[in-house]
Amino acid sequence: MPELIKVGMADYKVGRAPAILISYGLGSCIGISLYDPQTKIGGLLHIMLPDSSKSRSSENRNKFADTGVADMLDEMIKMGAVKSRILAKLAGGSQMFAFANATELMRVGFRNAAAAKEVLSRLSIPVVGEDTGGNYGRTVQIDLSDGVYKVKTIDKGDKEI
Repeated sequence: MPELIKVGMADYKVGRAPAILISYGLGSCIGISLYDPQTKIGGLLHIMLPDSSKSRSSENRNKFADTGVADMLDEMIKMGAVKSRILAKLAGGSQMFAFANATELMRVGFRNAAAAKEVLSRLSIPVVGEDTGGNYGRTVQIDLSDGVYKVKTIDKGDKEI
């Protein structure tokens, strides 16, 4: 059996095949997976917010797309991954609650997804799969043996991206 490595909220883990990285209960948060298919080294980051520069408290760098992706990428490269081969997949970014008179600031899930894609674009890491938006939670896992990113939901079925 492959090792199952749990990734908590505002956290990331990296590993290599045959490990499986899993993060439970993504709502407006985004699960960002990075994977080097040649070395079979990958990572999974569970971000809560888009941008550390707009936060009063940024001591946990893994909470944010801009700093968490960079830190996870650095650790993967130290393990032997090659940046030019790394592929990204995203899931989450739901609008879990409806608000009357909602402002752009309240659209955290949408802003998280946009920030994740912007950070990955700036780092020249292609996003090859995505399951974002909606109004439902997700659990995600990446199998480091083959890079398959599974997205599980309660009412919307499961999918592989």
